[in-house]
Amino acid sequence: MNLEKYLLAIGLLLVGPMSWGADEVLRIGSKRFTESYILAHVLAQTAQSATANGKANKVEVLAGLGNTAIVYAALKAGNIDLYPEYLGTIDQEILKNKTPSSLALMREQLKPLGLGVDIALGFNDGYALAMRADRAQALGVSKLSDLAGHPALRLGLSNEFIGRADGWPGLAKRYGLPQQPTGLDHGLTYDALSGGQTDVIDIYTTDAKIAHLGLRVLQDDGAHFPRYDAVVLYRLDVPQRFPAAWRALQGLTGSIDEPAMIAMNAKAELQGKSFEAIAAEHLSPSAKTVAAPTGFWGKLWGPDLPRLILQHLNLVMSSVGLASLIGLPLAMLVAPHARWRGLLLGFCGLLQTVPSLALLAALISWVERIGSLPAMLALTLYALLPIMRNTCTGLAEVPAGLKQASKALGLTHWQSLRLIELPLALPVVLAGIRTATSIAVGTATIAAFIGAGGLGERIVTGLALNDRELLLAGALPAAALALLFEAAFAVLARGLSAPVGTRNLRLPS
Repeated sequence: MNLEKYLLAIGLLLVGPMSWGADEVLRIGSKRFTESYILAHVLAQTAQSATANGKANKVEVLAGLGNTAIVYAALKAGNIDLYPEYLGTIDQEILKNKTPSSLALMREQLKPLGLGVDIALGFNDGYALAMRADRAQALGVSKLSDLAGHPALRLGLSNEFIGRADGWPGLAKRYGLPQQPTGLDHGLTYDALSGGQTDVIDIYTTDAKIAHLGLRVLQDDGAHFPRYDAVVLYRLDVPQRFPAAWRALQGLTGSIDEPAMIAMNAKAELQGKSFEAIAAEHLSPSAKTVAAPTGFWGKLWGPDLPRLILQHLNLVMSSVGLASLIGLPLAMLVAPHARWRGLLLGFCGLLQTVPSLALLAALISWVERIGSLPAMLALTLYALLPIMRNTCTGLAEVPAGLKQASKALGLTHWQSLRLIELPLALPVVLAGIRTATSIAVGTATIAAFIGAGGLGERIVTGLALNDRELLLAGALPAAALALLFEAAFAVLARGLSAPVGTRNLRLPS
């Protein structure tokens, strides 16, 4: 296989479509917990049922985007148009108000940001702390102030709650709590509590597992937590851009009370129903919904599998393809120069030490959008090191005698590189691209945290629901993709096994 055919094969294998077009679609976001998923689909199905000029509205749900900071950033940047939020969060976490504000004041504060708040859905989902009833009974703990007298209690709190102004910092100060909490994903806290791995967790008061596990919700006797009435946080241009959908959404005002929300959460967490089906049943109780896949095999071969695989492939191919286009020429440029080679490889190595979520957050801030673009850029940065390192190594392993012979034949540096050095270095270069692809397949699952889709979407949802089968249904196809890429690269590697290099040598004219 000569060099030109090899590069063509790599291009066909790795370079995928990269497009981020902006259609006139109402985009609805959600955070990464059960209730937010459900409410996003309630809003989406309501908006989609409305017609404008005889046509149904185009609606897209970008679910499980992460914590408040990420979803709010997506809203400000225009990546989503609206999402379900809570007044207490808007007041203290987003607007940073030190004391509780009125709805009118919040609207005035949001207006300069191009945002508005409306459509009170009808229920309050507050923060609270909970314990196993038998443990609380034995210690005589019924109120938050009682925790101060038990410094040995282990607190397992969600990571967002630990960092929120209305979460642990304010709570610890208000009640003088001496404990040092451990951060957990919210979907795992209930298992940690029931398994005796922690004593106290933070909860949402509409969580279905409170009653299911018989937990004791500790009384907020110091009135620390504000009300968290569910509302819609939206961009101010939404009513003008989507008038029919907005009118339909306003009809949801007061349509969900706390028992109804608890029941919907229970259908997801305890009965395993899909978020779409739960929303449809709430909006039209008599309507028949398609049952969600049950059991591991049903979830593994669910109807979303082709879409998720294509999204995952696009992320991997686009990022590794771009890293190859950037990394290969750079590596060839610096390979003969030890100082520049060391600096460039050192910088790429430093990028590898940046945690994935931190890099994604930084890129979201830089490009001012969520989804495929920041995810692809992050994966590209991670793929650079193995590609560039192996290219430099492969070129360094070309025998010095061959390089001297090329000079004796009158070849320029670039002719020698193209006709002799690169063909001989191809097996090592291929190994670097192969490693980069394996890294990208695994790391691409993180992209689902910012709405980029892919097989990580199942993993993120599985974490939110603490559904091990759904987690595995996302992890196994990703592993299968990695094996398929390995097989494809093995075929390419066999094509390089024949002698290459000097057989293609032509003297310059």
